This record gives sequence, structure tokens and C-alpha cells, in this order.
Amino acid sequence: MRIIVAMLTGAGLIASPASAMQKLGERTMPPEEILAQMGLGVSDEELERAVAAASAHPLGTAANPVRAGGPDGERAYIARLRCADGARPRVGTRGSAGTGAFGTIIDVYPLDCGAAAPGRFDLVMDMYHEEHDEGRAPAGFGIDPRP
Repeated sequence: MRIIVAMLTGAGLIASPASAMQKLGERTMPPEEILAQMGLGVSDEELERAVAAASAHPLGTAANPVRAGGPDGERAYIARLRCADGARPRVGTRGSAGTGAFGTIIDVYPLDCGAAAPGRFDLVMDMYHEEHDEGRAPAGFGIDPRP
């Protein structure tokens, strides 16, 4: 048995724990390629047209989701939002909202400012935009400057 394991490991058919750990967390391909293989997403030209068309709608809605770079980008953006009284909104559980204006899957975050404006708001975000860092806030919210 040891001889078979040694042969398979030597042939690269069984990865050693050390080599498996080196690949953990590494990106195998860019998000754009993954989305293209899934039949989602749009070309750069289509994205530019979609962003221009979406700008006619309120930011943070399904018709104009906030673009962010991954879940960390979504959390960082929400952390910068402020209610009219300067407090951070309470954030509910993230949910999926289907496919958005840019051809990718969108997330919805229930935000609650209590008695302060804008009150309750379902913030819609699209995390498949690593190159974008949104500096605007949805209507009724303020936003802290980037650190």
C-alpha cells in the first residue's frame, strides 16, 4: 500500500497537504471569466451602456445597484453609509435579489435608520465590480470619505 501511495504522490495524482494548502484561497480565474462561463455578465461595452442607462434610476435600487468589489467591498461601502442623524444604519441579513441591471447576481441589504431619514431602505448591491469604488450614497444617506 505504501508503494502505491508513494507512486501516486510522486506522479502528482495525490496532492500533499502542503501543496493543497498553497492553493486554498487562490483565484483560479477572474470573476468575469467565471460569469461568462455561467452565461452571466456583460462585455465592457455592454457594461458601459448599462451603467449609463442605470444612472437614470436611484442609486442602490435594483435598476441601479451600488457596484462594489466582492463581499468585502459591499461591507466596506455599507460601513461608510450614515443616516441623516449621522448614525450608522442597522444592517439586516443579506439576501439575493436575482440578476441585476449589469447582468450579474445582485444582493439586497435591509438598512434601518430608525426614526432618522431615510428610515428603512433595501440597499441593492452588485459585488462583481472589483475595479469600482462608489463614492456616492443613496438618496437620504450620507457617506464617510474613503480612509
